[in-house]
Amino acid sequence: MARSSSGFVAGLTVAAIVAVGYLAYQASAHVPDTLGKPQVKDSPEAAASKAARTRKNPVALPGGSGTGERVVYALDDDRVWLVGPDNKVQRTFKVMPGTVDPLPGTYEVTSRTAAGTGSDGTAIEHIVRFAANQGAVIGFSAAMDGSTPKPSGSKKLGGIRESRADGTAMWEFATTSQKVVVIP
Repeated sequence: MARSSSGFVAGLTVAAIVAVGYLAYQASAHVPDTLGKPQVKDSPEAAASKAARTRKNPVALPGGSGTGERVVYALDDDRVWLVGPDNKVQRTFKVMPGTVDPLPGTYEVTSRTAAGTGSDGTAIEHIVRFAANQGAVIGFSAAMDGSTPKPSGSKKLGGIRESRADGTAMWEFATTSQKVVVIP
């Protein structure tokens, strides 16, 4: 008796697994292409323009970086500007990018974490995430030991490292939904 009931239970288990697998496949086949992808808002304001910066003032806020309160990240300069609602720069600083950059465009801060471990295994704090690219989540953070990103092999690192002081300033400024403008 135990033998036949265990076979019956095994058959039901296999049937349930097949049914769940089929339903999962059906669900995945009908997921919109945009689900789970970063919502990059194209903005003509985010076009590359370095007219405002000169050799005398290389840290000036780039023209064409938008208006209003925002974080501006210049990929070519590895520099960030924290811009207040009055369009005045509150702070600017150099950063050290990982191996994957965000695409130019306008984003919003999607999540924040006080402390964690970076994709390179380093203890980090003040993690401010705003984008994803090539399978890597991209955000600003500060290494607790002050180190720079440590790429190893072909690992995709989306962390943009700041000093601890700059990380604290970013943490206080860039709350969830804060606009982040990435320019070339």
